[in-house]
Amino acid sequence: MIIRPLIFIAAALICGLASAQSWSPQKNVEIVVGSAPGGSNDKTGRTVEKILSEKRLVPTSITVNNKPGGGGNISLTYVSQKAGDAHYLAVVTPSLLTNHIVGQSSLNYTDFTAVASLFNDYIVFAVNPDSGIKNGRDLADRLKKDPKSVSVGFATALGSHNHIGAGLLMKAIGGEAKALKAIAFKGSAEAITALLGGHIDLVTTAAGNVDAQVAAGKLRIVGIAANQRFPGALASVPTWKEQGINVVFGGWRAIVGPRGMTAAQSAYWEGALRKVAETPEWKQDLEKNYWSDDFATGEQFRKDMVTDYASMKSVLVDLGLARN
Repeated sequence: MIIRPLIFIAAALICGLASAQSWSPQKNVEIVVGSAPGGSNDKTGRTVEKILSEKRLVPTSITVNNKPGGGGNISLTYVSQKAGDAHYLAVVTPSLLTNHIVGQSSLNYTDFTAVASLFNDYIVFAVNPDSGIKNGRDLADRLKKDPKSVSVGFATALGSHNHIGAGLLMKAIGGEAKALKAIAFKGSAEAITALLGGHIDLVTTAAGNVDAQVAAGKLRIVGIAANQRFPGALASVPTWKEQGINVVFGGWRAIVGPRGMTAAQSAYWEGALRKVAETPEWKQDLEKNYWSDDFATGEQFRKDMVTDYASMKSVLVDLGLARN
Protein backbone atom coordinates (compact mmCIF):
# COMPACT_ATOMS: atom_id res chain seq x y z
CA MET A 1 0.00 0.00 0.00
CA ILE A 2 2.98 2.31 0.49
CA ILE A 3 4.71 1.49 -2.81
CA ARG A 4 1.93 2.70 -5.16
CA PRO A 5 1.84 6.31 -3.86
CA LEU A 6 5.63 6.47 -4.03
CA ILE A 7 5.53 5.35 -7.66
CA PHE A 8 2.96 8.02 -8.49
CA ILE A 9 5.04 10.69 -6.73
CA ALA A 10 8.20 9.63 -8.55
CA ALA A 11 6.38 9.66 -11.89
CA ALA A 12 5.03 13.13 -11.21
CA LEU A 13 8.49 14.41 -10.30
CA ILE A 14 9.97 12.95 -13.49
CA CYS A 15 7.24 14.48 -15.65
CA GLY A 16 7.70 17.85 -13.96
CA LEU A 17 11.45 17.72 -14.48
CA ALA A 18 11.06 16.81 -18.16
CA SER A 19 8.60 19.66 -18.61
CA ALA A 20 11.02 22.12 -17.00
CA GLN A 21 13.86 20.96 -19.23
CA SER A 22 11.98 21.16 -22.55
CA TRP A 23 10.18 23.92 -24.38
CA SER A 24 8.76 24.58 -27.82
CA PRO A 25 6.60 27.39 -29.26
CA GLN A 26 2.91 27.14 -28.52
CA LYS A 27 1.68 30.11 -30.60
CA ASN A 28 2.73 32.25 -33.53
CA VAL A 29 6.38 33.32 -33.44
CA GLU A 30 7.28 36.89 -34.39
CA ILE A 31 10.66 37.69 -35.92
CA VAL A 32 10.89 41.44 -35.42
CA VAL A 33 12.97 43.54 -37.83
CA GLY A 34 13.96 47.07 -36.89
CA SER A 35 14.19 48.45 -40.43
CA ALA A 36 12.03 48.82 -43.50
CA PRO A 37 11.57 45.94 -45.99
CA GLY A 38 14.33 45.45 -48.52
CA GLY A 39 17.55 45.83 -46.53
CA SER A 40 19.91 43.29 -45.00
CA ASN A 41 18.01 43.06 -41.73
CA ASP A 42 14.78 42.32 -43.54
CA LYS A 43 16.50 39.75 -45.79
CA THR A 44 17.91 38.05 -42.73
CA GLY A 45 14.58 37.83 -40.95
CA ARG A 46 12.72 36.57 -44.00
CA THR A 47 15.38 34.00 -44.84
CA VAL A 48 15.31 32.63 -41.30
CA GLU A 49 11.49 32.58 -41.33
CA LYS A 50 11.36 30.83 -44.68
CA ILE A 51 13.77 28.05 -43.72
CA LEU A 52 12.22 27.51 -40.28
CA SER A 53 8.79 27.22 -41.89
CA GLU A 54 9.65 25.20 -45.00
CA LYS A 55 11.84 22.75 -43.08
CA ARG A 56 9.20 22.53 -40.34
CA LEU A 57 11.78 23.27 -37.69
CA VAL A 58 9.13 25.05 -35.63
CA PRO A 59 5.68 23.56 -34.83
CA THR A 60 3.79 26.86 -35.14
CA SER A 61 3.37 29.67 -37.64
CA ILE A 62 6.05 32.37 -37.96
CA THR A 63 5.68 35.94 -39.15
CA VAL A 64 8.15 38.72 -39.88
CA ASN A 65 7.13 42.00 -38.27
CA ASN A 66 8.86 45.13 -39.61
CA LYS A 67 9.04 47.93 -37.04
CA PRO A 68 11.36 50.57 -38.54
CA GLY A 69 12.32 53.81 -36.89
CA GLY A 70 14.47 55.17 -34.11
CA GLY A 71 17.58 53.49 -35.46
CA GLY A 72 16.09 50.12 -34.55
CA ASN A 73 14.92 51.25 -31.12
CA ILE A 74 11.22 50.87 -31.90
CA SER A 75 11.62 47.17 -32.58
CA LEU A 76 13.93 46.62 -29.60
CA THR A 77 11.54 48.43 -27.25
CA TYR A 78 8.73 46.23 -28.56
CA VAL A 79 10.65 43.00 -27.91
CA SER A 80 11.95 44.20 -24.54
CA GLN A 81 8.33 44.49 -23.39
CA LYS A 82 7.84 40.73 -23.93
CA ALA A 83 10.06 39.63 -21.03
CA GLY A 84 10.20 35.87 -20.66
CA ASP A 85 8.18 35.22 -23.82
CA ALA A 86 10.35 33.31 -26.29
CA HIS A 87 7.73 33.65 -29.04
CA TYR A 88 9.36 37.00 -29.86
CA LEU A 89 12.77 37.23 -31.51
CA ALA A 90 14.58 40.24 -32.94
CA VAL A 91 17.04 40.56 -35.80
CA VAL A 92 19.81 42.80 -34.51
CA THR A 93 23.01 44.42 -35.73
CA PRO A 94 25.75 46.23 -33.83
CA SER A 95 23.26 49.10 -33.50
CA LEU A 96 22.08 47.21 -30.42
CA LEU A 97 25.40 48.30 -28.93
CA THR A 98 25.99 51.61 -30.68
CA ASN A 99 22.57 53.08 -29.91
CA HIS A 100 23.35 52.67 -26.23
CA ILE A 101 26.87 54.10 -26.59
CA VAL A 102 25.60 57.25 -28.32
CA GLY A 103 22.76 57.69 -25.83
CA GLN A 104 20.03 57.08 -28.39
CA SER A 105 18.63 54.21 -26.36
CA SER A 106 18.64 53.14 -22.73
CA LEU A 107 18.48 49.54 -23.94
CA ASN A 108 21.72 47.58 -24.16
CA TYR A 109 22.69 44.01 -25.01
CA THR A 110 22.29 43.18 -21.31
CA ASP A 111 18.54 43.82 -21.68
CA PHE A 112 18.10 40.88 -24.06
CA THR A 113 18.84 37.18 -24.25
CA ALA A 114 21.69 36.44 -26.66
CA VAL A 115 20.54 33.60 -28.90
CA ALA A 116 22.82 33.41 -31.95
CA SER A 117 25.13 35.45 -34.15
CA LEU A 118 24.45 34.35 -37.72
CA PHE A 119 27.01 35.96 -40.03
CA ASN A 120 29.23 38.95 -40.70
CA ASP A 121 28.30 41.45 -43.40
CA TYR A 122 31.31 43.43 -44.66
CA ILE A 123 30.65 47.03 -45.67
CA VAL A 124 31.02 48.36 -49.21
CA PHE A 125 31.28 51.98 -50.34
CA ALA A 126 29.08 52.75 -53.38
CA VAL A 127 28.69 55.79 -55.65
CA ASN A 128 26.79 56.65 -58.81
CA PRO A 129 28.46 55.51 -62.06
CA ASP A 130 28.79 59.13 -63.27
CA SER A 131 30.38 60.29 -60.01
CA GLY A 132 33.75 61.98 -60.15
CA ILE A 133 34.82 59.46 -57.52
CA LYS A 134 36.20 56.70 -59.73
CA ASN A 135 37.93 54.54 -57.14
CA GLY A 136 38.85 54.31 -53.49
CA ARG A 137 41.82 56.62 -53.76
CA ASP A 138 39.61 59.32 -55.32
CA LEU A 139 37.21 59.02 -52.40
CA ALA A 140 40.02 59.09 -49.87
CA ASP A 141 41.59 62.17 -51.48
CA ARG A 142 38.31 64.06 -51.56
CA LEU A 143 37.45 63.19 -47.97
CA LYS A 144 40.90 64.23 -46.79
CA LYS A 145 40.74 67.55 -48.68
CA ASP A 146 37.14 68.44 -47.81
CA PRO A 147 35.06 65.90 -45.82
CA LYS A 148 31.90 67.99 -46.21
CA SER A 149 32.09 67.65 -50.01
CA VAL A 150 30.92 64.03 -49.77
CA SER A 151 27.50 63.33 -48.27
CA VAL A 152 27.46 59.82 -46.84
CA GLY A 153 24.17 57.94 -46.40
CA PHE A 154 23.59 54.79 -44.40
CA ALA A 155 21.15 52.88 -42.19
CA THR A 156 19.84 53.10 -39.61
CA ALA A 157 21.13 55.86 -37.31
CA LEU A 158 24.07 58.11 -36.56
CA GLY A 159 26.63 55.88 -34.87
CA SER A 160 25.46 52.70 -36.61
CA HIS A 161 28.01 50.18 -37.83
CA ASN A 162 27.63 51.61 -41.36
CA HIS A 163 28.53 55.03 -39.93
CA ILE A 164 31.44 53.49 -38.02
CA GLY A 165 32.71 52.01 -41.30
CA ALA A 166 32.89 55.48 -42.84
CA GLY A 167 34.53 56.79 -39.68
CA LEU A 168 37.20 54.09 -39.86
CA LEU A 169 38.00 55.17 -43.40
CA MET A 170 38.45 58.76 -42.24
CA LYS A 171 40.76 57.62 -39.44
CA ALA A 172 42.76 55.41 -41.82
CA ILE A 173 43.48 58.36 -44.15
CA GLY A 174 44.44 60.67 -41.29
CA GLY A 175 41.23 62.69 -41.25
CA GLU A 176 38.81 63.48 -38.45
CA ALA A 177 35.95 61.01 -38.28
CA LYS A 178 33.54 63.56 -36.83
CA ALA A 179 34.06 65.82 -39.87
CA LEU A 180 32.01 63.47 -42.08
CA LYS A 181 28.82 64.78 -43.66
CA ALA A 182 26.71 61.87 -42.41
CA ILE A 183 23.02 61.27 -43.18
CA ALA A 184 21.07 58.45 -41.52
CA PHE A 185 18.13 56.68 -43.19
CA LYS A 186 15.54 54.27 -41.77
CA GLY A 187 16.89 51.46 -43.94
CA SER A 188 19.59 50.75 -46.49
CA ALA A 189 16.99 50.59 -49.25
CA GLU A 190 16.08 54.24 -48.58
CA ALA A 191 19.73 55.30 -48.56
CA ILE A 192 20.35 53.51 -51.87
CA THR A 193 17.27 55.17 -53.41
CA ALA A 194 18.65 58.56 -52.36
CA LEU A 195 22.00 57.69 -53.96
CA LEU A 196 20.35 56.55 -57.20
CA GLY A 197 18.43 59.82 -57.27
CA GLY A 198 21.60 61.86 -56.88
CA HIS A 199 20.58 63.27 -53.50
CA ILE A 200 23.70 61.97 -51.74
CA ASP A 201 27.21 61.11 -52.94
CA LEU A 202 28.03 57.86 -51.18
CA VAL A 203 26.39 54.93 -49.41
CA THR A 204 28.03 52.59 -46.93
CA THR A 205 26.06 49.38 -46.80
CA ALA A 206 26.13 45.61 -47.23
CA ALA A 207 27.29 44.21 -50.56
CA GLY A 208 24.09 42.25 -51.04
CA ASN A 209 22.09 45.48 -50.96
CA VAL A 210 23.76 46.95 -54.04
CA ASP A 211 25.09 44.05 -56.14
CA ALA A 212 22.07 44.08 -58.47
CA GLN A 213 22.48 47.81 -59.16
CA VAL A 214 26.21 47.32 -59.69
CA ALA A 215 25.58 44.50 -62.17
CA ALA A 216 23.07 46.73 -64.00
CA GLY A 217 25.56 49.61 -64.18
CA LYS A 218 23.46 51.84 -61.94
CA LEU A 219 26.00 52.00 -59.11
CA ARG A 220 29.74 51.50 -58.68
CA ILE A 221 31.56 50.17 -55.62
CA VAL A 222 34.87 51.91 -54.99
CA GLY A 223 36.02 49.94 -51.96
CA ILE A 224 35.22 46.84 -49.91
CA ALA A 225 36.02 46.72 -46.18
CA ALA A 226 36.88 43.02 -46.22
CA ASN A 227 40.11 41.04 -46.01
CA GLN A 228 39.68 39.70 -49.54
CA ARG A 229 37.63 40.33 -52.65
CA PHE A 230 34.09 39.07 -53.00
CA PRO A 231 33.22 36.43 -55.60
CA GLY A 232 30.79 36.68 -58.48
CA ALA A 233 29.60 40.03 -59.80
CA LEU A 234 31.86 41.95 -57.39
CA ALA A 235 35.07 40.01 -58.09
CA SER A 236 36.63 42.97 -59.91
CA VAL A 237 36.13 45.39 -57.00
CA PRO A 238 39.30 45.86 -54.90
CA THR A 239 39.37 45.87 -51.12
CA TRP A 240 40.50 48.94 -49.25
CA LYS A 241 43.67 47.11 -48.25
CA GLU A 242 44.50 46.55 -51.93
CA GLN A 243 44.24 50.31 -52.41
CA GLY A 244 46.68 50.98 -49.60
CA ILE A 245 44.12 51.86 -46.95
CA ASN A 246 43.76 49.53 -43.97
CA VAL A 247 40.00 49.32 -43.40
CA VAL A 248 38.40 45.96 -42.56
CA PHE A 249 35.00 46.16 -40.92
CA GLY A 250 31.56 44.60 -41.07
CA GLY A 251 28.39 44.27 -39.10
CA TRP A 252 27.10 41.02 -37.72
CA ARG A 253 23.48 39.97 -38.02
CA ALA A 254 22.13 38.14 -35.02
CA ILE A 255 19.04 36.96 -33.19
CA VAL A 256 18.17 37.96 -29.64
CA GLY A 257 15.14 37.30 -27.50
CA PRO A 258 13.61 39.25 -24.63
CA ARG A 259 15.19 39.27 -21.21
CA GLY A 260 14.15 36.43 -18.91
CA MET A 261 14.15 33.57 -21.39
CA THR A 262 14.73 30.24 -19.66
CA ALA A 263 17.63 27.91 -20.41
CA ALA A 264 15.20 25.59 -22.19
CA GLN A 265 13.86 28.40 -24.37
CA SER A 266 17.36 29.55 -25.28
CA ALA A 267 18.45 26.00 -26.04
CA TYR A 268 15.44 25.50 -28.30
CA TRP A 269 16.17 28.56 -30.43
CA GLU A 270 19.92 27.95 -30.49
CA GLY A 271 19.23 24.45 -31.82
CA ALA A 272 16.66 25.62 -34.36
CA LEU A 273 18.93 28.37 -35.70
CA ARG A 274 21.89 26.00 -35.88
CA LYS A 275 19.76 23.74 -38.06
CA VAL A 276 18.91 26.75 -40.24
CA ALA A 277 22.62 27.56 -40.62
CA GLU A 278 23.35 24.00 -41.73
CA THR A 279 20.84 23.95 -44.59
CA PRO A 280 21.92 24.24 -48.24
CA GLU A 281 19.43 27.08 -48.64
CA TRP A 282 21.14 29.13 -45.92
CA LYS A 283 24.60 28.48 -47.34
CA GLN A 284 23.37 29.57 -50.77
CA ASP A 285 22.02 32.78 -49.27
CA LEU A 286 25.34 33.44 -47.55
CA GLU A 287 27.08 33.23 -50.92
CA LYS A 288 24.41 35.19 -52.80
CA ASN A 289 24.44 38.07 -50.31
CA TYR A 290 28.22 38.07 -49.73
CA TRP A 291 27.69 37.15 -46.08
CA SER A 292 30.61 35.64 -44.15
CA ASP A 293 29.70 32.59 -42.06
CA ASP A 294 30.18 33.53 -38.41
CA PHE A 295 27.72 31.37 -36.47
CA ALA A 296 27.97 31.49 -32.68
CA THR A 297 25.40 30.84 -29.99
CA GLY A 298 24.56 31.82 -26.45
CA GLU A 299 27.48 32.53 -24.16
CA GLN A 300 30.04 32.95 -26.96
CA PHE A 301 27.80 35.48 -28.71
CA ARG A 302 27.37 37.38 -25.44
CA LYS A 303 31.15 37.49 -24.91
CA ASP A 304 31.62 38.77 -28.46
CA MET A 305 29.19 41.61 -27.76
CA VAL A 306 31.15 42.61 -24.66
CA THR A 307 34.31 42.90 -26.79
CA ASP A 308 32.54 44.70 -29.63
CA TYR A 309 30.97 47.20 -27.25
CA ALA A 310 34.40 48.33 -26.10
CA SER A 311 35.93 48.54 -29.59
CA MET A 312 32.96 50.38 -31.12
CA LYS A 313 32.87 52.82 -28.25
CA SER A 314 36.45 53.76 -29.10
CA VAL A 315 35.47 54.69 -32.68
CA LEU A 316 32.34 56.52 -31.56
CA VAL A 317 34.43 58.64 -29.22
CA ASP A 318 36.41 59.72 -32.32
CA LEU A 319 33.16 60.44 -34.13
CA GLY A 320 32.18 62.69 -31.23
CA LEU A 321 29.05 60.63 -30.61
CA ALA A 322 29.78 58.54 -27.50
CA ARG A 323 27.64 59.44 -24.51
CA ASN A 324 27.83 56.29 -22.36
